[in-house]
Amino acid sequence: MRMVDIILKKRDGNALSKEEIDFFVSNYTKGNIPDYQVSALLMAIYFRSMNEEETFYLTEAMLNSGDILDLSSIEGVKVDKHSTGGVGDKVSLIVGPIVASCGLKLAKMSGRGLGHTGGTLDKLESIPGMKVKLSERAFIKQVNQIGMAIISQSENLDPADKKLYALRDVTGTVDSYPLIASSIMSKKLASGADTILLDVKYGNGAFMKTIDEACELARIMVKIGDYFNKDTRAEITSMEEPLGKAIGNILEVKEAVETLKGNGPSDLVELCLSSCATIFEQAKLVSTHKAGIELAKRQIENLEAYEEFKRFVKAQGGDIDYIEDLEKFPVARYQKDLLSTKKGYVTALDALKVGTAAMKLGAGREKYDDKIDYTAGIYLNKKVGDKVEVGEPICTIFTEKPGYDEIAIELMDAYKIGDKRPSKHPMVERLIK
Repeated sequence: MRMVDIILKKRDGNALSKEEIDFFVSNYTKGNIPDYQVSALLMAIYFRSMNEEETFYLTEAMLNSGDILDLSSIEGVKVDKHSTGGVGDKVSLIVGPIVASCGLKLAKMSGRGLGHTGGTLDKLESIPGMKVKLSERAFIKQVNQIGMAIISQSENLDPADKKLYALRDVTGTVDSYPLIASSIMSKKLASGADTILLDVKYGNGAFMKTIDEACELARIMVKIGDYFNKDTRAEITSMEEPLGKAIGNILEVKEAVETLKGNGPSDLVELCLSSCATIFEQAKLVSTHKAGIELAKRQIENLEAYEEFKRFVKAQGGDIDYIEDLEKFPVARYQKDLLSTKKGYVTALDALKVGTAAMKLGAGREKYDDKIDYTAGIYLNKKVGDKVEVGEPICTIFTEKPGYDEIAIELMDAYKIGDKRPSKHPMVERLIK
């Protein structure tokens, strides 16, 4: 079998066989095929796409390129959740403790953020002492004992995806449904959970810009899950404005804790309750979505989820004094309220502009080796639908960088204020299963 023949076959619009896909994934992972040939194949896939069977075969080949986590020794239903990312997305820190407090097992491997703000691991590491690297044995033991663990991905988990994604990033082939879907699902399947919930976001602060694009990607990923006999469902959610009010690592941890104590912002609470309800349905804890929402609400009201979060933090070395007293967290040297120059209602809040401003303040990374400032970020005093008076703070900047005036101007430009209060949409606009 020759790589050039595989490239020509896909270039001409023909479907690749399982053997051909296995050949190129396996040999590229081992270093036997040069980047320039795989680049040519990726571009052919970008223009010619892949059918369902090809996408299944590609996911399977990537999945089998490295370690597959064996969670069979964990008792109970193993659940996992994945978000395609967004500004202010701290949902895993809230949903994990809620579902674990109900007896489900969240064994989650996560990644670091690149772009607007830190990823789930960065948020966790902003808690003093928190460790995100555990051996597989310690990982499984912790999930069995307290119901949840969130750790960094194994170095040998899906190595094919690491190589292929790095190449896609520099060859203009990231934006391909089969390549995106196989990348996400191969990692999720390698993580070994029984059920998978996907949060597929769309809007100016998300990778997918329209709801139709998000639905198309979600359908492919759900079909991949079905192919591997995993209960996989996808929520379609908007990222036209940031999620919650806090953007930045320590700020988001604080907001997650407040949400677990019953004091969360309405949009974040709505999404977390819905996600928990879907996970409960997948695990057959409840028979209806409404019953699932009520169960999740109870776990917040009785503080069981909050107590579970503390157990989780303590188990991974974190100092729970910071969780019990949020004032202990360090605060950025510079804080500045940005004041509204108009009266009316917030009609739009550009998530991409807010996220970019947060990154420039130090809350995110442009390159993987950039160091994050855990104290940096933005607190949104006003969001879409809120009434605003002239001179009222609409958001607050937190940073260690003294020269933030230009960033403040960019951030103010993210807000649009009009005379009429806009209508609000439900956080979960569609559920695909």
